[in-house]
Amino acid sequence: MIPFDFDYYKPESMEEAFGCYHDLRSNNKKPIYYGGGTEIISMARVNGIKFDSVIDLKGIPECSQLEVSGGKFRIGAAQTLTNIGECNAYPLLSKTIKRIADHTIQGKITIGGNLAGTIKYREAALPLMISDCSLQVMTRRGLAELPFLEVFRGKMQLKEGEFLVSILIEESDLNLPYNHVKRTKQEKIDYPLITMAAVKNKKAIKAAITGYGNNPVILSERIINHKIYNVEQKIKKVINLVHSDCKSDLSGSREYKEFVLENMLREMFINFEKIG
Repeated sequence: MIPFDFDYYKPESMEEAFGCYHDLRSNNKKPIYYGGGTEIISMARVNGIKFDSVIDLKGIPECSQLEVSGGKFRIGAAQTLTNIGECNAYPLLSKTIKRIADHTIQGKITIGGNLAGTIKYREAALPLMISDCSLQVMTRRGLAELPFLEVFRGKMQLKEGEFLVSILIEESDLNLPYNHVKRTKQEKIDYPLITMAAVKNKKAIKAAITGYGNNPVILSERIINHKIYNVEQKIKKVINLVHSDCKSDLSGSREYKEFVLENMLREMFINFEKIG
């Protein structure tokens, strides 16, 4: 149970939600946007977050879309991980999110919440970081479509009152050969020691990892796809490049994470070599 009272709003349009937020702020209220609420509820229960107004985005059609149309896979920010995984329009994304939490919790976590939440791993971002992806964001000037990596730099960079409406992925990127590996300390479903997602588009590989440092990062495409370096040289150079990002935590030491990443990279190169 949340130990304090708050007002609840469920707007039916992006404009209504945005206006509601700023009206509340102008009246010295502390509103928050709400999708699945898993993180908000758990933090509020232990007084880790304070608010007096909740704006539920699930009533906005654009926040609930889940379809391939117009050459793009369109995912509303309020769609749950379960729905996205079962849709399976983007197999790499489906595989990634199915390892984020158990099936019950997946039905509550929204993709917008995973990207914008305070939990640093943000695993759902990995396939989006390595695809031709853009975000629709509600701003003061209306709905803006922006490149994913312009808005997401380790975490979402939104101005106060802005909210994520939907994710757009080019249809041509949905079925590329991919590699997904998640290593955890113990259980299959747990916070990652390291999670890696990678795709191969023609002869070029793109890869991103999380759990290694404080935020998800893209590994150097220049090194991974270098024409002269052999596999072992590429692995060594990639690890050297992200060495300063590596952080020891409860999942594993810095040295162990580097060892795990080395093996994950080797496995990735072997898998992609098989498909040519």
